[in-house]
Formats: sequence, C-alpha cells, structure tokens
Amino acid sequence: MAPTGGCQCGAVRYEIAAKPVEIYVCHCRECRKQSASAFGISVIVPAAAFRVTQGAIKEWTRPADSGNVVVCHFCANCGSRVWHDAPGQATISVKGGSLDAPVDLSGAAHIWTARKLKGVVIPEGVPHHPGEPPA
Repeated sequence: MAPTGGCQCGAVRYEIAAKPVEIYVCHCRECRKQSASAFGISVIVPAAAFRVTQGAIKEWTRPADSGNVVVCHFCANCGSRVWHDAPGQATISVKGGSLDAPVDLSGAAHIWTARKLKGVVIPEGVPHHPGEPPA
C-alpha cells in the first residue's frame, strides 16, 4: 500500500507511489519557523510519485540560501505545510509530520547543523552536514 498523508484538518490528502529517496532532519531557520519546532523533517520523494487525492492547496514562494526558489504548498483551509518543491526538480520534499505513518528518523541525515539549536543532540553515526547536503 502506498504511503498516505494529509494536512492537520484532514481537508488535503495525498499518496506517494515510491519509497523515499532520502530523509532529512533539517535545522535551518526556515524549517524551524515553518514547523514551529527545533527542526523540520523532509521526506524526499520523486515528484512523479506524489499525488494529491483530495483538497485545495495554496502556494507561497520564498528564496532559498542557494538562490533557487522554494515553492511551499499548504492546505487552503488550515494552513498546514504539506510539501515543498522547486521548478524543474525531479524530487519534492514532503513534510514528515504530514505522513499518516510516523517517519523512522534513526538513519536520517541531519542538515544545516551549523544552525541547530543549542541542546539538540545529533545521534552518533548518522550523516550530518553543516549546510546543504552534497548533490
């Protein structure tokens, strides 16, 4: 069965027809703000494998540190962030908290660790990068 998820109010629902390419725990300021927490969880999946099955989405764009544009997709009803993408990219970043089944973070790569909050501990042995992960 394909992984499914949705927004906080349940108006938006989606399914993913592929396994994640990568899972990131992101400590950048933008992910901390959008999640209102110490970090964001990004589940990277092929864009072609992601499909909204219900609900209305709104978009907001912002510049990334790289100079690229990030398109942020959120529920038109409750405002929950559901996924991010960028024009011309083959993958999208699904917000981990929006998935119905909890995400296993035991092997997730931690990115933007140079910006992590004091007191947040990165587990030993997991990949970590002070900024963007290498391509």
